[in-house]
Amino acid sequence: MLRAYLFLLGFMPLTFLLAAAALVATMFDASGRAYHRFACLWSRVGLLMAGVTIETDGEDRIPGSEPVIFMSNHQSNFDIFALYQAIPRQFRWIAKEELFAIPVFGLSLRRAGYIPLDRSDGRRSMRSMEEAATQIRGGKSVVIFPEGTRSDDGHLIPFKKGAFLLAERARVPIVPVTISGSSRINPANQLLLKPGTITIRFAEQISVAAQTGRRRDDLLGQVRAAIAANLEV
Repeated sequence: MLRAYLFLLGFMPLTFLLAAAALVATMFDASGRAYHRFACLWSRVGLLMAGVTIETDGEDRIPGSEPVIFMSNHQSNFDIFALYQAIPRQFRWIAKEELFAIPVFGLSLRRAGYIPLDRSDGRRSMRSMEEAATQIRGGKSVVIFPEGTRSDDGHLIPFKKGAFLLAERARVPIVPVTISGSSRINPANQLLLKPGTITIRFAEQISVAAQTGRRRDDLLGQVRAAIAANLEV
C-alpha cells in the first residue's frame, strides 16, 4: 500500500501538469497528434514510476492506415497506460462521462477529441455512439472496453452490446486486444501496486466484410472468444 501512496504522490501532480501542457498544445494542433504524444509520455513515465514493463505481440495484425475499433478487456487502471505504449498509432478513447468533469484533465480530453459516453440515459448513450461512429468514419481510430468496467479478478466479465452497436454504425475493422497481468499489478478496487509486466496481444482483425450480415450477438461472441484465447490470468 505504501508503494501505491508514493506513486500517487508523485503521479497526480505530473498528470495535471501534462494535462495542462497537452491542453495548450490543442490550441495550436487541432489534429490531436501533439496531445497524443503528451499522453504517451504521461503513460511512459507512469509505468516507469510504478516499475511496470510492457510486452506486445501481434502489432502486425493492425491494419496499416484505415481507422479501426480496438476492443480490449479491462483489468485495472494500468490498462490505459499500457495501451498508449502498445498501440502504434494515434487513437481516441471512448470513456465514461465522469472523467470529463475533472478540472483541467477533463477539458483536455474534450479538446483532444475524446468521446464521453453518458451511460445514465439510453438516449444520451445513443447520441454518444452516433458521435463516435461519425468520428471513426472520418478517419479516427478508437479504443473501447466492451466489458464496460474493470474485472475484479482479471477474468472476462459479460460484454455490453454498446461497443457492437458502435461497430455496426462505424463500418470499420475491429481489432480484439487482450491485456494480461495488469490485475496483478493494480487489482480493481484496491489501493495496491506491485511491479511487474503487462502483456498486450492483438488478435486477427475482423474485417468489415466479415461483420456484414452478422447478428450482434454473434459478433460479440467472436470478439470475446478472440480476447479470451490470449488471456493469461
